[in-house]
Amino acid sequence: MKSRTKAWSLIAIILVSCIVMAYVDAVIRPNYAVKSVIKILLFLALPIGYALMGGGVPFRKLFTFGKKGLLASILLGAGVFAFILGCYALIGPFFDFSRVTGALQQHIGVNAGNFVFVAIYISFVNSLLEEFFFRGFAFFTLKDQVGRTFAYLFSAGAFAVYHIAMMTSWFTLPLFLLLIAGLFIGGLLFNWLNERNGNIYPSWMVHLCANLAINTIGFILFEII
Repeated sequence: MKSRTKAWSLIAIILVSCIVMAYVDAVIRPNYAVKSVIKILLFLALPIGYALMGGGVPFRKLFTFGKKGLLASILLGAGVFAFILGCYALIGPFFDFSRVTGALQQHIGVNAGNFVFVAIYISFVNSLLEEFFFRGFAFFTLKDQVGRTFAYLFSAGAFAVYHIAMMTSWFTLPLFLLLIAGLFIGGLLFNWLNERNGNIYPSWMVHLCANLAINTIGFILFEII
């Protein structure tokens, strides 16, 4: 592929993948297993196809493990875990979170009976899949092909917008807007962590801890703990 064609193809794949997932989340609303298969096809199979066509995805770089920054990422992840649970403890009494469990049960079939398995998948597998797509595929590849500033803003923006369709029925508007802003800032932070360390493990560590905290809240809302 020529350089400009590579860049436009990459941007198109990211946008189309996010739009399709938004349609799946907002309109089709399959059960979580079907949704996960669709997401794997879009967030893993399409990038691999792009790379095989000569798209220049730095796969080896993305998964090259290094000790640099590992301790800092673990500590930051622990801090994020405590911060999210702390925020829930502070603002929980002021917001109605019952809409979350209701939407999960009604739209994708997640309930107290299967939430443990879903939580494990979300924390460990889904977080890695999203980090590969938004940070590895989008950020690192766009940074090489288009430039650092655009890569930062586009990948973080796509990460935040991707979650909109998923969460529109979960929260009230003020909390929803707060979460979207937090996701965008989190996307910028994840990019920075990976840029410093040269792979996607630092952001995955923090993302994993954030998902563990969110799933802990899910356990509380489903009255499992």
